[in-house]
Amino acid sequence: MPDKAKPRKVVLAYSGGLDTSIIIPWLKETYGCQVIAMVGDIGQGDELDGLVEKAKASGASQVFVEDLRDEFIRDFLWPMVRSGAVYENKYLLGTSIARPLLARRQAEIALREGADALSHGCTGKGNDQVRFELTYKAFAPHLTVIAPWREWSIQSREEAIEYAQKHNIPVTASVEKIYSRDRNLWHLSHEGGILEDPAQPAPDDVWQISQSPRQAPESGATVRITFERGDAVAVDGKKLSLV
Repeated sequence: MPDKAKPRKVVLAYSGGLDTSIIIPWLKETYGCQVIAMVGDIGQGDELDGLVEKAKASGASQVFVEDLRDEFIRDFLWPMVRSGAVYENKYLLGTSIARPLLARRQAEIALREGADALSHGCTGKGNDQVRFELTYKAFAPHLTVIAPWREWSIQSREEAIEYAQKHNIPVTASVEKIYSRDRNLWHLSHEGGILEDPAQPAPDDVWQISQSPRQAPESGATVRITFERGDAVAVDGKKLSLV
């Protein structure tokens, strides 16, 4: 079994957000290890711009950007749509459906590159840590798992921002816009900040791939989606690729 106290090479599931941006230097400081960043392209769009350079500037020795979009739709999204899977009657599994795919590819890269540990930026209170780590156990059970949010002394996103500033790591999060975002082909979600108060409506700065309902036109529109065996194949009669 690898020595968790002294991993030599760690593959990190890297998004370029606040958490994973500071995890790279933290891993190097804490364990003195080599850090490989794995970015899974599942439809984040322009959020991927500059990630390779940013990860390397933060201390990553290698960065792999894996195009998983077709696989994400074919093997995860469409089976989910066919099954009608909805969490608590309203949540369309936008974040959770992608985690096993990302974790599997991360484990595959770790095995290929001879790494002895895997790391992720999931919080210590959420379900994502379970989704990542059960997938690790399925595909690379012998590798050590490092979950910084369960180990480090950082207690909040404000402290994480402070850590980033001290280490000259550029992040888009700020004390004013402190959201944690997750974006893929299926959805864009936000958490943190004012959104933690259910009595507060979402402010307009959360809208990135759609308009605020307050700015939407009064008139409606009809969009026709064609399905074959439960899979969407065309929009308004025009056949399209999966992506």
